[in-house]
Amino acid sequence: MTEMTTSALHLQVLALTVFLVCAAAVTPAASAQQQQLPGCPDKCGDISIPYPFGIGARCARDQYFELECNRAYSPPRLIVSTHRQHLVNLSLADGEATALINARRQCYNSTEGLIGDANNYVNKDITLVGSNAYRFSAARNRFVALGCPNMGYFVDTYGYYVSGCTSICRPSQGNGASGASTGGCTGEGCCQSRIPTNTDYYELYVQTFKPGEGDPILRGGTTACRYVFLAEDKWIDTTYRGHPDFDRNDDFAVPVVLNWAIRNVGNCSAATRNMTDYACRSVNSHCIDSIDGPGYRCNCSQGYEGNPYLDGGCQDINECERPDKYACFGECTNTLGSYSCMCPRGARGDPSIPQGCLEKDKFTLALKVVTGVSVGVFLPLLMYFCLYLVLQKRKLIRTKQRFFEQNGGVILQQQMHSGGGAGGFKIFSTEELEKATNNFADDRVLGRGGHGVVYKGVLEDNMVVAIKKSKMMEEAQTKEFAREMFILSQINHKNIIKLLGCCLEVEVPMLIYEFVSNGTLYHYIHGKEPIAHISLDTRLRIVAESAKALFYMHSSASPPILHGDIKTANILLDDKLNAKVSDFGASKLAPADEAEIATLVQGTCGYLDPEYLMTCQLTDKSDVYSFGVVVLELLTRKKALYLDGPEEDRSLVSCFITAVKAGRHQELLDNQVRNEMNEEMLTEIAHLLMRCLSMNGEERPTMKEVAERLEMLRRYQQHPWVEAEGNAEENQSLLGIEQRNSNYQLKQHDVLDLEEGSTYTFSL
Repeated sequence: MTEMTTSALHLQVLALTVFLVCAAAVTPAASAQQQQLPGCPDKCGDISIPYPFGIGARCARDQYFELECNRAYSPPRLIVSTHRQHLVNLSLADGEATALINARRQCYNSTEGLIGDANNYVNKDITLVGSNAYRFSAARNRFVALGCPNMGYFVDTYGYYVSGCTSICRPSQGNGASGASTGGCTGEGCCQSRIPTNTDYYELYVQTFKPGEGDPILRGGTTACRYVFLAEDKWIDTTYRGHPDFDRNDDFAVPVVLNWAIRNVGNCSAATRNMTDYACRSVNSHCIDSIDGPGYRCNCSQGYEGNPYLDGGCQDINECERPDKYACFGECTNTLGSYSCMCPRGARGDPSIPQGCLEKDKFTLALKVVTGVSVGVFLPLLMYFCLYLVLQKRKLIRTKQRFFEQNGGVILQQQMHSGGGAGGFKIFSTEELEKATNNFADDRVLGRGGHGVVYKGVLEDNMVVAIKKSKMMEEAQTKEFAREMFILSQINHKNIIKLLGCCLEVEVPMLIYEFVSNGTLYHYIHGKEPIAHISLDTRLRIVAESAKALFYMHSSASPPILHGDIKTANILLDDKLNAKVSDFGASKLAPADEAEIATLVQGTCGYLDPEYLMTCQLTDKSDVYSFGVVVLELLTRKKALYLDGPEEDRSLVSCFITAVKAGRHQELLDNQVRNEMNEEMLTEIAHLLMRCLSMNGEERPTMKEVAERLEMLRRYQQHPWVEAEGNAEENQSLLGIEQRNSNYQLKQHDVLDLEEGSTYTFSL
């Protein structure tokens, strides 16, 4: 009895297991086809009706999704219950429905006039397609005005114009209503325009034009009727493609695309907080915000399909049964929400492509062949490329080392070590300078001169510097480069630009200076936007500071340094207009015995010492001559040389000497200088300039004399007695005091030898 009971129990369990397996196999297939609530029709004619839509109040989610199936027509018509719109298509995935709406028209008879309502308003019935479910798709619909001449437009809920367009026709040709059309709904016989988003209501209007009325542009061909309507963009493109006839007077319906959504609670974030009325009922579904106004829709998750608005409506997709969409040429295994595709046992390869799986032995052989060929072909190329890179790198290192030694880098290093350092002087690598200047980009160029190009650079410590990339130098010059760089690095004067370092790894050494922000004196007085007001005191201070810097180079540097290219372009100004002498590209170190240096003439025309040009011997008096031109240029605001002017006026120095001969040198001065300078100071400055610009170098003063004289004149200019209403004798007395204080004595009559042996006397 017990055995029979146990056997019966086993049979019952087995039967139950078979039933559950069969039910599990059948239920998903049945559920996958479920689109509607139980007992509710899922079709009206050939149109599927998925939930939340439904025929009758019981089958729809709410009144806004309630539909009617009018079987009086063949095929039956699907009607929106709330607004009696005829639907021809419904889509769950896209959230769209397509409705047929009659096109509105207005016709004109040449004998009877306007047929029907004479108003411009052609649609008295409000076109409202459901304020709580549907919106007219802004992406899929266009507003259309058909016929000509026709100006149609429509307004929104608040009575505001929201879209419209104008169509015209060519003048009549033959018996037709209008000329030949160029085709398409582009403005000739038919025009279209976009509509705004979140539109659920509109009223159509058309502007009536009788023959001969309106702008002359509208006086072309005409059609009997003019239409305005909203229609699907694809329908417009298909219907009016080519060269259609826009002259029609019949009634017709046009497809309009509607975006539908669940709009009772707002977007997804609001809907998920109210789970009792949440529309996405299936477990494997998610919410999507509406693209047209407030609301949301539901979609099945990836790997699932069905109706997300029903419990269990989203079912797993069996990708293995859809090879057209999910390609698998191996063993396909379906999983929840996905699938796996693998090569059969004993094979390898890519199962997603035809014949991608090969037997293991064949695959291994093919892999070995491919690997062998690849190694045999690419390995030598790779080795050759790596060898080439190594050789190029070694060549670059050797080239840099050769340039470093050639430019005196070893000597400079020895001098720096033996001299106990160089006050922050550093030897930079090319990589550091390329990084600082963004690989010497054009937008980093500060200026271009006769000796090279100057770039603005930013070092790794964020220090801003000026990097001079010099032009070619002779081999004889490079031999002395290291010694000169070491000496220049020792210069520490507030009015001389500081040399911070150099780069010797290139053919022509690069120099790194401190950065001065306000440009050159040349641009300050001659630039595109020169400073309009420069006081006499500022001018005297700039030349006095420059003279002190040159005096320091001539007397205090060891050995003395001759600049060789003094000009306004080589005097920099900082943010406080302090002068800094720069650009030592033509500089020379004076020998200890103070012998004159025979050298190749370098410098800038207009500033060059005439004696230097004739003898090729650079002396300290050569710098004095050039500096005299700078002072004259600053006081007159005239360039040192005008090559395009008359021959007698090309040189500022020649003009000044000629003016002195005629006693009219005051006229050369800048207006502001002339207004601020009294007669005594004018005489003093003219006397100093004539001495500096003497053809005979021995008659020129030293830079020490020039610096002291300029400083004395500046103090004299700043003295309050100068601005007082005193007599000339008091000013002369003051000038005599300043002369004695500066230890600079002048003769009462100082005769200067000028051009062609002429003499001129200055009485002080």
